[in-house]
Amino acid sequence: MRKPNKKEINLALNSFSKKERLVFFALVIIFILSTLAVFNILNKKYMVEVPALGGTLTEGVIGEAPRFINPLLATSDADRDLVQLIYSGLLRVGPDGSYIGDLAESYNISPDGLTYTFKIRENAVWQDGKPVTSDDVEFTIQKARDPGIKSYKRPSFEGVSVEKPDDKTVVLKLKQPYSPFLENATTGILPKHIWSGVDAENFTYSKFNISPVGSGPYKIESISNSVPPQYYDLTSFEYFTLGEPKIENLRIRFYQGEETLLAAYRSGEVESINTIPPQTAKAMEEQGINITRVTLPRIFAVFFNQNHSKVLADKYARYALEAMIDKEHVVKDVLLGYGQTIDGPISTLQSSPSNASTTDDARTNTAKKFLTKGGWKFNQKTGTWEKTVKKVVTTLRLDLATADTPELKNAATLIKEDWEKLGVKVTLKVFEIGDLNQNVIRPRKYDALFFGEIVGRNPDLFSFWHSSQRNDPGLNIAMYTNSKVDKILENARVQQDPNKKQKNYSDLQKEIANDTPAVFIYSPDFLYSTPTKIKDLVISNITIPSDRFINIYKWYIDTDKIWKIFTK
Repeated sequence: MRKPNKKEINLALNSFSKKERLVFFALVIIFILSTLAVFNILNKKYMVEVPALGGTLTEGVIGEAPRFINPLLATSDADRDLVQLIYSGLLRVGPDGSYIGDLAESYNISPDGLTYTFKIRENAVWQDGKPVTSDDVEFTIQKARDPGIKSYKRPSFEGVSVEKPDDKTVVLKLKQPYSPFLENATTGILPKHIWSGVDAENFTYSKFNISPVGSGPYKIESISNSVPPQYYDLTSFEYFTLGEPKIENLRIRFYQGEETLLAAYRSGEVESINTIPPQTAKAMEEQGINITRVTLPRIFAVFFNQNHSKVLADKYARYALEAMIDKEHVVKDVLLGYGQTIDGPISTLQSSPSNASTTDDARTNTAKKFLTKGGWKFNQKTGTWEKTVKKVVTTLRLDLATADTPELKNAATLIKEDWEKLGVKVTLKVFEIGDLNQNVIRPRKYDALFFGEIVGRNPDLFSFWHSSQRNDPGLNIAMYTNSKVDKILENARVQQDPNKKQKNYSDLQKEIANDTPAVFIYSPDFLYSTPTKIKDLVISNITIPSDRFINIYKWYIDTDKIWKIFTK
């Protein structure tokens, strides 16, 4: 059938009467509008919103400009934040806490737990375009172990040998099984072609510590001209192994203290801040500002040094002291509710503490029963508890040491007040944190110590509770000795089966609860404020503040709409 030409169409229209033309054009308009309406309905039904590249996020960080944007040297929060953004490890922690491939597309663990084989992705490249190879992994581990560099990662790779069957395969061999070793595989890898010319003596002075080249989700776009730099501008790395991050531009600004950071947040100079003090977080939430909170794998407890205090060597005295502490009050008054009470050394394996909701009178009665059972008697004249053994009278008194940070000092004060309600004579000793570490904790010169421990994502409690770790540099600050616990810890260290390892740690908690070498008080929350424009924000498995960026490659601001069929 022949298609009419323009002239024929015009002749047909001219043959219409005025009324017929109006009807015709009205029908055309109705047809067009109907078509658009149908198309709009189809779009709504069959099109979906998807993340798109674009957008900018400005984040404020407390501390001076970074000095060591280097996975082997990073010490400050600013250092660690930028290391997390710029570098990649063989593995990365996934949203559920499991390990997923980053530079490595796969890994295999031998049945004896001694050999770890990683296959590096073929498309893994550095931010200067060079390929990532097994040479880079070997080089990084060698540098981590180099005593001249003094890397804090050195213990993680001591005794680990490296083999390279080819450019994309690396085999790490351990001398003995160590189940938490996969966490070490998240350490950022250094590019050998850039760092190989830098010797140990000049390693900390290299310009690549402040202007690094990595393989992570973001690369440096520019650095502010001020001295020291006020901010780093980063841009998403197109060839990041897990896909180019959707937030295109990221600015990290540095502030000298909490007050200047909060002022910058209020003025809009920065959009997100982390490690927010509880008082500030509470005020922000009251203003309708969203605060993301995640319980940290850190435990704060009162550790009893039974070797230093005759009183604390008595288990009934320890039971009574534990029973008197109102943990809920500490979390509510000191943390303003931003934390959880705990009753053991692993915050992820907790049940409700037995004294969580009891009254002062109930706790006091329980504590008195423990003391009475242990042979202690209350002296009405002196207002103290006493115990007589072979005509030697011991008074229930002790020193409680802690650091001069507001959180620790305030919590220790509440603990002291709880004990004094029972009639315990308590002297609170507050030390500057450096003095506490050097002159109190290391030589174990304290009766009781209120302090915190970073347990971590994949906990290894060996250094905290094994009897071999009682003296410095071991971290068994309770000076705890239990042969059964030692065996449990040794088994847990080599156990590859996560279910069996969890059973080990459940048994550990039961043994420690029975002995009461410490009173476990709380685990605090990590507090993070971000703008509502950030979507798919998942913050989990936080050990240190920089871990908030583990999944940043999944966050997005801008979106596009596409037909559903194109999302498959």
